[in-house]
Amino acid sequence: MSDNPVPMTPEGHKKLQEELKYLKAVERPKIVDAIEVARGHGDLSENAEYDAAKEKQGQLMGKIAFIEDQLARAQIIDPSTIVQDKIVFGASVKMVDVDSGEELSYQIVGAYESDIKLGKISIESPIAKSLIGKEIGDVVKVVTPGRSRELEIIKIHYGH
Repeated sequence: MSDNPVPMTPEGHKKLQEELKYLKAVERPKIVDAIEVARGHGDLSENAEYDAAKEKQGQLMGKIAFIEDQLARAQIIDPSTIVQDKIVFGASVKMVDVDSGEELSYQIVGAYESDIKLGKISIESPIAKSLIGKEIGDVVKVVTPGRSRELEIIKIHYGH
């Protein structure tokens, strides 16, 4: 884990806080109960249930530690407060594929809050990296696994 800030929107920050609360309040007690039940089955050296529960506990604790680290390093950026002509973190960008005419819209968000189905792409994604610093009218070449395409930026919006 590093000391670098982790950019996220207020919504992404809230979602992470809720996930952490759920993991600690619901999932952790479930695993503790499963370990206790497995312990009751006798010899721990040959107890697959116990081993599985302990492994699940280790994975959960790792996830909790990861989320706590992300929250501790959170740099919350509210897109609605950004006044900018260029694309930066938090921008909602509308583009058109130069070859196909297909329109695409994405919001650039933190890695943990990205969800392509909702049109939210990670600041670390190839598309976001190629868009950062660009303006309306710019054409960017985006290389993603499996394809390369040129996208013309037609709209940049910040806020809700």
